[in-house]
Amino acid sequence: MQEVPVPSFQDDSSVNANANIDELKRTFSTGKTKAYQWRIEQLKALKQMLEENSKEITTSLHSDLGKSDTEAWLSEIGYSIGTIKEKLQNLKSWMKPTKVSTPMLAQPGKSYIINEPLGVALIIGAWNYPFQLVVTPLIAAIAAGNCVVIKPSELAEATSALLAKLVPKYLDNTAFKVVEGGKDETTELLSKAFDKYFYTGGEHVGRIVMMAAAKHLAPVTLELGGKSPCIVDGATNLEVAVRRIVWGKWMNAGQTCVAPDYILIEEEYLADFSQRLIAEIKKQYGTKVAENKDYGKIINQRHCSRLINYLDGLNIIHGGKHNLDERFIEPTVVVQPATNSALMQEEIFGPILPIVTFKTKQQMLDFVTSRPKPLAAYVFTSNGKFEAEVIEQVSAGTICINDTNIFMVNHNLPFGGVGTSGMGQYHGKSGFDTFSHKKSVMKRSFKFDAAIRYAPFSKLKLMLLKKF
Repeated sequence: MQEVPVPSFQDDSSVNANANIDELKRTFSTGKTKAYQWRIEQLKALKQMLEENSKEITTSLHSDLGKSDTEAWLSEIGYSIGTIKEKLQNLKSWMKPTKVSTPMLAQPGKSYIINEPLGVALIIGAWNYPFQLVVTPLIAAIAAGNCVVIKPSELAEATSALLAKLVPKYLDNTAFKVVEGGKDETTELLSKAFDKYFYTGGEHVGRIVMMAAAKHLAPVTLELGGKSPCIVDGATNLEVAVRRIVWGKWMNAGQTCVAPDYILIEEEYLADFSQRLIAEIKKQYGTKVAENKDYGKIINQRHCSRLINYLDGLNIIHGGKHNLDERFIEPTVVVQPATNSALMQEEIFGPILPIVTFKTKQQMLDFVTSRPKPLAAYVFTSNGKFEAEVIEQVSAGTICINDTNIFMVNHNLPFGGVGTSGMGQYHGKSGFDTFSHKKSVMKRSFKFDAAIRYAPFSKLKLMLLKKF
């Protein structure tokens, strides 16, 4: 698509912010974003943007997070392309009105539900997957027929700049705007009225976004995080379990909102599990991890320093080496940290994996259920009874059995948190629904206008109404 000049968003003044939001509102008011063909064109243009600029996207992700080409494709570019394909395949059926039954009292008539776009949405992205966590909610918003203000994370500077460069080249400039900047720009945006607020990030800022949305009585989706537990039944297939745990935990150097945050295992299996885990880390990342191009970096020195401080005084059985200047911390395993330690109280969001032991399976479950509800919960077991107990007792955004993170590739599963790990869902049709309003419609015929509901009333009418 031909590049069209768009107004700069570097100026954070209220006047410029209002002007750009007003332009999007004018665009939405024309009704053009509601058209099926317009939505399809924008989704195809976005797919073209991803395919034509995959190398540049990969370079920006490597600059920000040290992501390898494979990881950048798997978790950001390819994942987003797959999300677009799924929307293109299903959008026509999702947009069709849904017929529902009409009660006898309202007959003759028909009732149905229409999915209509909410209007102008604000999407605030996160730094750990700085491309995908902007693009996937954007895909859902486009599919639902909305205009969008996109706010990438300022911590992922290269990716933010690239999004600001590419989006105007490929998408309808009257319907989509990219706002770069930090706290001041985000605060300015949150002072404006949007029809939908969508935020991915931490709990603290999530509360701020929710308060901003409340001022305008606007719907909000919060994709937060929390400490996702990983329960390991030591009697299960530990060889496969540790392979999948290492993959899920140390992808993106542990900076994944659904990464296993800590391991729970029965005491008798600790030695065997630990040995297998360390051996698998070495197998996947080698003994010289700092030289491994498949292993990422921490987003910045502040977060790197935070993670290093977590390790003070703890029992490290593997790893622990770090280089603050290089934003590097090697895969690290800690055994039996105090439950009141920062490592066990805060979401780690880094390449440190604590292991906590218990005497029984029920003790492990009690530990999980006594803590805030996580975004994801994992259990590795071949015991059907224990699996059912985990599903029954543990409340989490998603429960994944015998694997980690892989559930994210299933577009048929809604993704979102519960409690402090978030609210609202997206991925697949749930994303389309998140950015849509389900408008109820009933149409009545002028025929057979029964007098039973009209005054004057009588005992006979009341009796008949009760039967209806």
